[in-house]
Amino acid sequence: MLLVEGLHKTFTLHTQGGIQLPVLRGVDLAVYPGECVALTDPSGSGKSTLLRAIYANYRPQRGRILVSHAGGKVDMVEAGPRDLLAVRRLTIGYVSQFLRVIPRVPALDVVIEPLRAFGVARDEALERGRALLARLRIPERLWSLSPVTFSGGEQQRVNLARGFVADFPILLLDEPTASLDVASRALVVELIRDALARRTAIVGAFHDAEVREALATRTVTLHGAGAAA
Repeated sequence: MLLVEGLHKTFTLHTQGGIQLPVLRGVDLAVYPGECVALTDPSGSGKSTLLRAIYANYRPQRGRILVSHAGGKVDMVEAGPRDLLAVRRLTIGYVSQFLRVIPRVPALDVVIEPLRAFGVARDEALERGRALLARLRIPERLWSLSPVTFSGGEQQRVNLARGFVADFPILLLDEPTASLDVASRALVVELIRDALARRTAIVGAFHDAEVREALATRTVTLHGAGAAA
């Protein structure tokens, strides 16, 4: 589903005299349907950068990111805006560490937006969104409110509901259980296991070692150590 080859990403710190900060240096990664590949490098090693590059939030200087999409392959490094938007709409779901939403948009509308982009009718999308918010223990009284007013844990659960509401073939998870309590982490583990049962290809950075051990079919380091079963 996903093939990363020879990926290099360097940041230039223009406010600090143009210092070059290499983050990804020749990263290779292959992810297959039904896998949960966990990135195990320490903080600051480039895990989030890799996930953002796969999602095309960052443009690498070198390398390829091939995504299986609509019966073909799309290189997320070279693709144009139209193709990137199509891949994000239909193929890749992304749960970041932080929820970024437009103020005054209700939480339920935030959650169902990916389904509406899929072409799912609003009534069906609302039904699925409500079910997922309830499963993630977001009180119904909050569904009509903007998530910008929610606690950190509530925002992250809305973020997860948005990421899991549609059956994306590929999921990118950047610390999906950050700021969650034990019960909420267990619910997230269930959601991810359900996605794996649907043969979703998952790449994740998991701060919580117990969650990582419960879910990872493979662990990978970005630089030098390869992969382990």
